[in-house]
Amino acid sequence: MPSAARTLPLALSLPLLLLLGPVPAARAADGWSLAPAGGGRPAFYAEGAPGTVVQDTVSVTNRGSRPVTVRLSGATFARGSVRVPARTRADVPFTVTVPDRDRGTRILARDDTGGTRSLPVHLRSTAPELSALTVEHVTVHADRITYDVVNRGTTPLTPRVAVRADGVLGPLLDLPPRTLPVPLPPGSRLHLTEPWPDPPALDAVDVRLTVTAAGGAHDTAGASARFVPWRGVAGTAAALAAGGACWVVRRRTRRTAGRAPSEAPRTEAELTGATT
Repeated sequence: MPSAARTLPLALSLPLLLLLGPVPAARAADGWSLAPAGGGRPAFYAEGAPGTVVQDTVSVTNRGSRPVTVRLSGATFARGSVRVPARTRADVPFTVTVPDRDRGTRILARDDTGGTRSLPVHLRSTAPELSALTVEHVTVHADRITYDVVNRGTTPLTPRVAVRADGVLGPLLDLPPRTLPVPLPPGSRLHLTEPWPDPPALDAVDVRLTVTAAGGAHDTAGASARFVPWRGVAGTAAALAAGGACWVVRRRTRRTAGRAPSEAPRTEAELTGATT
C-alpha cells in the first residue's frame, strides 16, 4: 500500500493533503494505534471544490503480541474491517467528499474489546464566490406588483430593488433603489409584493423592476398591463365593484435574456410599503 497521501484522477480531485505538524497519533501505550499514513501528520486535511472526491490512507499499527481486528468508520474505506497481526502495520485507503462549506469530521476505529481511537478530518471548501440573481414572474395587479427574486450564485445576498411604471403620458411610479427587508441565501427564491395604492384607472402601463446586490449581481425584468374602468349595467356593477374597480390585462416581458432552468426553494414575503 502507498505510504504517502494520494489524490484520485485530476478530473475528480486536487492536491489536497497537507502536513499539519508533529502531534502524537491516536494510540495505546502497549496496544494498537491509528495515524495518517506516512507519519508526521496528526490529522487529515482536505480542500477542493464542493463534490471533489479525495483519497488518503490511514495506518493501523499493532504493537502488541496478539492479533487485533479493527473496524473503521467516518469515511469510505477500501476495507471496513482489518485484522492486524502482532507487531504489524496495516494501511487502509479511504475517500472523502468535500462538502459545500467547511466542515470537520473524524475517522473512528474500534477493536473487538470496545477500545477506540480516532483522528480528525478537516474539510475545506474552495468554491469560488459568485454573486448572481434573477428577477422573474413580474405580474401587475389592480393594486400591487408581484415578482420573484432568485439567488443564482454561491453567496448570500441582500438585494436592492427599484420600481418604475410608465403610462401613455409619462411616469406613473418611480421608486428609487432600496434594500429588501429579507435576506436571500444561495439557491433560494423570494416571492415579493410591491403595493401600488394609487394605480391609474385608464392607461396602458409598462412596469420595470431592477434588482441589484453586492458583487455585481444585477437583473431587470418587467411586465405590461392595461387598466380599463368597468362601465357595467345594473345587476353586474355591484358584483364587479366588489372584485375591484379596474380590469388589468397583463403581458409579461423580459428585460434580460436567458434563465437557468432549475427552480430554487420559494419563500413568500409582502412589503408593507413602497418606500423605506
